[in-house]
Amino acid sequence: MSKAVGGSVVRHAVARKLRHLVRPRLAMLPSGARLVVRALPGAATASSTDLGRDLDAALERALRKAAADASAAKAST
Repeated sequence: MSKAVGGSVVRHAVARKLRHLVRPRLAMLPSGARLVVRALPGAATASSTDLGRDLDAALERALRKAAADASAAKAST
């Protein structure tokens, strides 16, 4: 996590929040998928509700893109 998020205490607090929010959402991912969560500076002052909402939106975009990429790859074969 970038130091732009804040000092050590802030970064660790954000990491704990994100870890707690990501855990129940892992079941949404396809088997074998990898997930990288990058916290931006605004995460330091965001509530857990806001972080969860942003995480859900990012996961939906990633899953839609993965599905589109998979169907495009299937169509090209």
